[in-house]
Amino acid sequence: MALITLLLRKRIDNKKKELEALRATDFSEREAQLTKAIDEVETEEQRSEIEAMVTDFDKEKAEHDKAVSDLEREIEDLEKDLAAEEEAQDTDPPAEQKPVEEERKDEKPMKTREAIPVMTTRDRLVNIVTRDEVKDYLAEIRTAIQQKRAVTGVGLTIPEIMLELIRDEVARTSRLLPFVNVRSVSGTARQNIMGAIPEAIWTEMCANLNEVELQFNQIEVDGYKVGSYVAICNAALQDSDVALASEIVTAIGGGIAKALDKAIIFGSGTKMPTGIVTRLAQTSQPADWGVNAPAWTDLHTSNIVKLNIDGTRGAEFFEALIVALGVAKPKYSSDKLFWVMNRKTHMRIRAKALAFDSTAALVSNTNMMPVIGGTVIEVEDDRLADNEIVGGFGANYLLAERQGIEYGNSDIPRFIQDQTLFKATARYDGKPVAGEAFVLVNFANTDPTTTKTFPIDYANADMNDLIVTAAVGSAAGDTVLTVSGTIAQSDPVLKYKLGTPAVEVGGTATGFTALTSGTTQITAAAGKKITVVELDANNRIVSAGVVVSVPKT
Repeated sequence: MALITLLLRKRIDNKKKELEALRATDFSEREAQLTKAIDEVETEEQRSEIEAMVTDFDKEKAEHDKAVSDLEREIEDLEKDLAAEEEAQDTDPPAEQKPVEEERKDEKPMKTREAIPVMTTRDRLVNIVTRDEVKDYLAEIRTAIQQKRAVTGVGLTIPEIMLELIRDEVARTSRLLPFVNVRSVSGTARQNIMGAIPEAIWTEMCANLNEVELQFNQIEVDGYKVGSYVAICNAALQDSDVALASEIVTAIGGGIAKALDKAIIFGSGTKMPTGIVTRLAQTSQPADWGVNAPAWTDLHTSNIVKLNIDGTRGAEFFEALIVALGVAKPKYSSDKLFWVMNRKTHMRIRAKALAFDSTAALVSNTNMMPVIGGTVIEVEDDRLADNEIVGGFGANYLLAERQGIEYGNSDIPRFIQDQTLFKATARYDGKPVAGEAFVLVNFANTDPTTTKTFPIDYANADMNDLIVTAAVGSAAGDTVLTVSGTIAQSDPVLKYKLGTPAVEVGGTATGFTALTSGTTQITAAAGKKITVVELDANNRIVSAGVVVSVPKT
């Protein structure tokens, strides 16, 4: 089966899942409530409120219906392309799909017919792993692991057909990727952005036209590496190529997707994309703001909002929340409106939406933000604090995807865990094209969280040098050490060990003993070397120094 056919089927499946999710949205209950509210209107003020809510409802439903219609049309076009591609291919059935002879119940043979292939995910994977380049790739991995040697060399670059599957897995696993503007680029990329559209000028029918000025800006993106390793259970090697390929695709795609989601929200902009919240929290123009970029604006007070409405419900709650979320402006695009929150926050909002007022204006919705609209995206509790919502118009976030997902080298097999490690890297950069399109809100009278800690890149960090001074201790044979130059400004976590054991940044201080600078008495022979290390909050080594003991005689 040709690669293009597999890719078309994959895209059709993904689109059908999106369509199924959209069709799951039920407007009937909300419509019935609004209809009832219209019949019960008694005052002009109530009439105005209902009219506004009906307008919002009609707009939301129209946008939903349009999205459904667009997806149906896209699926129809893809299915036409697939049919045309299949018609152009060799139509001989595979061996397992050869015409088969069936018998009627009266034992008279019936006319033979061909089995109709149903392409499940496993079927597609089976077709892929039978390709020569993929079989060679998996065979080389399997041989390397079974021979207990490291996997190296460019020969293990993932075949392009598997790269497509991994990219699909990233898109399937990532919760935010479908809502941002993803561009595949190479080299340093610049995204052109047009400023405000100038208003045309009225004049006489036959008079000269006036010239207006169009202003263009650019957002510049670079490329930063995101990496993950995958632990493949060695039992998968004994099963089949399908099992091994499935393990690789799922694990690599999931790891990269998780890192992308966190960076899109809280990325620092240093060796990673700039996150939405990071942009909103800026209090001054950053040094890397491009000379051709749009004018930088301070958004840390206007687009980061603390509300004290957690004790309210129904209309009172949503009136304040809608005003706060409405700060997000669709500056360059109104597409892909989304709201990110953890599950607890989502459930609380749905519960508050169940408190109908006398006009039955508010209705809880499962996957859409009540009243204001937009898709709710649930993330883990450690990604976003309780009662916090971040979101806006996702098309205003540019995510640049560099070409290629590549394998590096594998580590030596994990014998005890019966696993083998593989690592993969991809390159991305990104930043909000317009920070004004996003907003961060905490509705429980707490300052919103504006920073998140990312895993430390120990592999590329330099060891900090400690300044260690030795002096005679208080008892015979003892040495006392004074340590300075630590990374921690106060109460550094220090440990020591006699001798010069190998230490590295990010390593663990196995066999080391706790040390208090200027206090701990160390018993060691004269001239014995002592290694001192500093540990960070993760109990990983970040500083080291060596000194010779000077025991008291």
